[in-house]
Amino acid sequence: MLEITALSHTYPDGHVAIRGMDLAVGDGELVSVVGPSGCGKSTLLRCIAGLIPPSGGQVLLDGDPVRGVPDGLAVVFQDYSRSLFPWLTVRDNVALPLRRRGMSKADRRAAATEALESVGLADAGRKYPWQLSGGMQQRVSIARALAYKPTLLLMDEPFGSVDAQTREDLEDLVLQVHRAEKMTILLVTHDIDESVYVGDRVVVLGPSPTGVLADVPVALPSVRDQIETRAMPEFIRTRATVGRLVRGDRSALEKMDTKNTDMAGLRGAYKDA
Repeated sequence: MLEITALSHTYPDGHVAIRGMDLAVGDGELVSVVGPSGCGKSTLLRCIAGLIPPSGGQVLLDGDPVRGVPDGLAVVFQDYSRSLFPWLTVRDNVALPLRRRGMSKADRRAAATEALESVGLADAGRKYPWQLSGGMQQRVSIARALAYKPTLLLMDEPFGSVDAQTREDLEDLVLQVHRAEKMTILLVTHDIDESVYVGDRVVVLGPSPTGVLADVPVALPSVRDQIETRAMPEFIRTRATVGRLVRGDRSALEKMDTKNTDMAGLRGAYKDA
């Protein structure tokens, strides 16, 4: 689905944000991306989304090079208040990107209504964003992405501006959407617990200029619960490993189960890095 090869990006002021990054995301995967603050996570998403051209390397989406914003891509941003138009109703906000699909007005409204129902906002279509809570506004942003039916959904720290309870509710919503739509999702977060809870894999980035330090599989059930899943020994072990990696502890992968052949391969790759 997504293949990143030797990706590099240098800003005009000379700051090197990304250097020689390789990353692949399979069809239908939900991959979390974590790393130290300022390491280049958002720069990576902008390159994938075609919002900025990389200085080197390439990004392929379904085998095609990304040059400009791909048609099959949607983005959910952290700042929901700036990504919704306050003068449009909730339904019209969700339907707006569907004009790019060439859909009729009736079809756009039907698709928007269906997407709002899928995120639990069936009765909010005629309201305006400013009439909704922060968590509900972010649900509208997610509904807008779902209505577009993207090939790839990028999420840039999407729950960083909401309270803890709402954050957990939105995490579960993303997992529900992922299971129902079998959508490929790349989610950038600074929250290590969140990265493990929602991800099939956790990609750990190094400090700037960033690259992939480790790619950690998450061996948790596909159906997850905020209380029971977080109490599982596997969650605790994986969370500790990712936390150590983010903090630069190169011994972290050695603490994983040595009987797991995937982990053995990751340890070797991390040592080489």
